[in-house]
Amino acid sequence: MPQARPLPGYLAQRYHGWRATSYAENRTWHRRLAEEGQRPRAMVVACCDSRVNVISVFSAEEGELFIHRNIANVVPPYAPDGDHHGTSAAVEYAVKHLKVAHILVMGHSQCGGIRGCHDMCAGKAPDLEEKTSFIGRWMDILRPSYERQSGIEDEAERLRAMEKDGLLVSLENLMSFPFVRAAVEAEDLTLHAIWNDLGEGTLEYYDQHTDRFVLV
Repeated sequence: MPQARPLPGYLAQRYHGWRATSYAENRTWHRRLAEEGQRPRAMVVACCDSRVNVISVFSAEEGELFIHRNIANVVPPYAPDGDHHGTSAAVEYAVKHLKVAHILVMGHSQCGGIRGCHDMCAGKAPDLEEKTSFIGRWMDILRPSYERQSGIEDEAERLRAMEKDGLLVSLENLMSFPFVRAAVEAEDLTLHAIWNDLGEGTLEYYDQHTDRFVLV
């Protein structure tokens, strides 16, 4: 394929550095993972944002977390219509095959996807309203969050509220998957909504008893 080029130089240098240090020091563990397969205890649905580093936040090692990333860390509703559903396929694999005990939907501050959803719903981003916009059609999933938070006058507060409320939309959508609901009701699986403040480095989780996000 003529469009494929060699790995960028700076990434190649970082790879060689990793293989000479971290990999070399943990060679046995890496080979064990390769031979025995993965047994992650948790799945994390996180944002594509390059500032979100799930591995660092949880000090995770290889094989510990099954991570799926997409724009604005969204889980769509259950819709087995034959179309391509990368996120739904990842959820199915995590629950039915890996038997994870936890699914964490992890949002963050200053999320560009949430900003895009907000602006589109507010009529400020006509390009996202086009049927050909993949981002816009993906952000349609979070329209309920915009509607629920539209009464907040301050835009910054409204966006932050949407970042958190969008996590609850995804949890609601997760429960629409029959195999997820069955695992939750059997107490084999727990669902979690967590929000990361990028600047402060804090984590908050949704407490269903108080109906608010609280610090971890």
